[in-house]
Amino acid sequence: MLIIDAHLDLAMNALEWNRDLSRPLEEIRSRDRHYDDKLDRGKGVVSFSEMRKAGIGLCVATQIARYVKPPSRLPGWHSPEQAWAQTQGQLAWYRAMEARGELVQIRGLAELDRHWALWANASDWSRLPIGYILTLEGADSILSPAHLERSVEQGLRAVGLSHYGPGTYAQGTNSTGGLGPNGPALLKAMERLGVILDVTHLSDESFDEALACFHGHVWASHCNCRSLVPHQRQLNDEQIRTLIARGAVIGVVLDAWMMVSGWFRGKTTPQEVGLKLERLVDHIDHICQLAGNARHVGIGSDLDGGFGREQCPADLESIADMARLHELLGRRGYSSSDIAGILHGNFLGFLQRAWSRPG
Repeated sequence: MLIIDAHLDLAMNALEWNRDLSRPLEEIRSRDRHYDDKLDRGKGVVSFSEMRKAGIGLCVATQIARYVKPPSRLPGWHSPEQAWAQTQGQLAWYRAMEARGELVQIRGLAELDRHWALWANASDWSRLPIGYILTLEGADSILSPAHLERSVEQGLRAVGLSHYGPGTYAQGTNSTGGLGPNGPALLKAMERLGVILDVTHLSDESFDEALACFHGHVWASHCNCRSLVPHQRQLNDEQIRTLIARGAVIGVVLDAWMMVSGWFRGKTTPQEVGLKLERLVDHIDHICQLAGNARHVGIGSDLDGGFGREQCPADLESIADMARLHELLGRRGYSSSDIAGILHGNFLGFLQRAWSRPG
C-alpha cells in the first residue's frame, strides 16, 4: 500500500550531513562512519531506494535553517540572511535531484493527481520519481513578504512558523509565549497565498494565537500525543480536538523520545525500553479515539531528522519497514479503508481539498 510521509528532512541530510541519498543505504552508512560529529553517524535509515521499497511515492520535504539570536546556543545561523541562503542551497539540491529523475516537485492539484495515478497504477516502483511537496520548517529565514512570495513561486506550499527555541514569528519547542510582532502579518500573507500552516513545534501560546489569526488550511506534519508522552513538543488533547475541528491531519512521528516517556537522548536505547514500531499505533489510535474516526491522522516520520537507528523503534532497520504499519494497524482492528486513509488517503484528501479551493 502506498504511503505519504508528511515530514522528511531530505535536503538537510544531503547538505549538512553530507549523505548522497541516491546511493544504497549501506553505502551511505559506510561513508558516514568516518565522522563522529553526530550521534546518528552510520545509523541513517533513509535513501531514495528504501523509500521506494516502502511505497513512499509522495513526501513533504523540508527546507530548514534556524536563525539563532544571542544568547541562545542552539545550532543554527547567526543572521536571517544566512538562513535564507541556506534554504536556497537546499532548493538547489532538490532541483538537482529533479534533474536526475530521483524527485519531482508537486505544486498543485493537477500535478498531484497525475503523480499519484502514476504510482498507484505502477507494478514496479523502483524506477519512479518520488514526489515531494516543499515545506519550510521554521520561518525565520523569510526576510520579508517578498521572500515568502518568491518561495511560493519556487513551489513552497507549507510553512511551520517555528522550530526549537524562540523564533522571529513564533515561539517553538522548549519555549513559551505567543506570536512575534510580525507573526500575524506573515500568517495573513500565507493565507492570501494559499500556504498551509504547519503547527508542529509551536508553543502552546503561539499555537492558540496562530489558529485564531489564520483561517486557511492547517496540518500538524509530525506530532505525537502529549497524553501518552508528556512534553510540550507533543499535542495535548485539546489541541488535537481543535485541529480535528479545523479539518486537519496530524502526522505521527517515529522519533523515539516522542514515542515513549522517560527517554534520555544519547543514553536510552530502543532495546532497553522495548520500543517497537507498534508503539506508533498507540499514538495513531489515540488521535482516532478523540476524532471518533480514522480520518485525521497520517504519517510524518521525521526519519533521519537528526537521529538514526539509535533513536528509532528497534524493529525498524530502514524507512522501508514503515510498510509494516499496514499489518500492525490491521491487528488493532482497523479496516482496509481506514488503513489506506492513515497511510496515504487522509493527507492526499487534505491536499486535494486545499488545492481545489482557498481556505
